[in-house]
Order: sequence, then C-alpha cells, then structure tokens
Amino acid sequence: MKDFVVIGCGRFGQSVAKSLYAKGHDVMAVDIDPEKVQNISDYVTHAIEVDAMDEAALKAIGVRNFDVAVVSIGSDIQASILTTLIVKELGVKYVVAKALNDIQAKVLYKIGADRVIFPERDMGIRLAHSLVKNNVLDYIELDPNYSVMEITALKDWEGKTLKELQLPTEYGVNIMAIKCGDDVNVSPYAEDVIKRGDILIVIGNTENINKLGEDD
Repeated sequence: MKDFVVIGCGRFGQSVAKSLYAKGHDVMAVDIDPEKVQNISDYVTHAIEVDAMDEAALKAIGVRNFDVAVVSIGSDIQASILTTLIVKELGVKYVVAKALNDIQAKVLYKIGADRVIFPERDMGIRLAHSLVKNNVLDYIELDPNYSVMEITALKDWEGKTLKELQLPTEYGVNIMAIKCGDDVNVSPYAEDVIKRGDILIVIGNTENINKLGEDD
C-alpha cells in the first residue's frame, strides 16, 4: 500500500482522500481551514491544519515521507503552484496537481508536477457526451487525440461476434473489455458474441470514438 498526502480539502480533495483511505491506503489530509480538517478527520488516517505554503510546516509533518502528494488546492493559483514546488523540492517522488486552465498546467509541469488534472473540465466533457449520446455511459479523454468510451452495445451488434463486427476496421477502435452484468471480460476474443445489454469499453482516436457514439 502507498502513503498519500492530500493537500487541500475542498470537495475534490475530500473525495480523493476518502476514496484512497477506503481502499486501504494511509492518507494524510492537510488544509489551512480548521473546519475542513475537522470534516475530513474521520475519513482519513490523519488530518492536520497546516498552511501548505509554509515549507517548514510541511517539512515538520513529514511530507517527504509520502509516496504521492495530491495538491488539490482550488482557485488560489499562487498557492497551488507554490505548494507543488515545495512538496517536490522536499522530495515527494510523485506529485499530482489540480489545475484550472492550460496556463496553470504548463507552470505546474515546469516546476516538477508529474501529473496535472482538470477535474471540472474533464467532468464537463464526460457529462456532455453522456447527455447528447444515449448509448454513451462514460467518456475519458486520455489526450487530445485518444479517448476511452464506455458504450452500450448497439442493437445491430447483438448476436454478432467481435470478428463479425470488425470494429477496428469499421470504426478504427479497439475493444478493451466487455461488461455483462457483474462479469467483466478483459481482452475479449474475436469469437466472443455481443449480447443485449452488454457494455463495451473501447479505446481509439478521439474522432473515431465520437463517431461510434453517434450510432445510436
């Protein structure tokens, strides 16, 4: 199990911290707001009131000993950037930082963030796809060129094998897995048959993925 420190306990930070702790990991939650620290304290290993821009304070609580730091500070861009810089310089090997826009993301990468995420933007994209395409259950944009989509099998696919559907040829996408109820068929074979209600997890070029979602 890994040790995580989540800095910034707003809605996103709390969600990350609680989820990691629920999976059995040691999680320290850090925030300057005592009320937020109190709210998260029962759902993590440790919850501490600390100013994340105070390098000495972060050093004192042993931030350097954590495997991963998640900097989930909200709209205070300066605090986000400075905190990311501090935890990286203190020796945290892997730092994930939340960004509000591309410019902030570029700065975060420049100062050493290993991964930058856009929770609001990504959720907006996923929601938009699920609203306009009836058979799309989930959508994740890996980068501007490639995406993963969770899609309910189209009626025309029912009773056909993957070989017969020829999705790589017809749509330019590959099937990663097929979900049938609680069962998940990872790396399905060409002879596997699609049944009504099956959910396919596909990966491919974003343009091709979007075309697939239009055929409902």
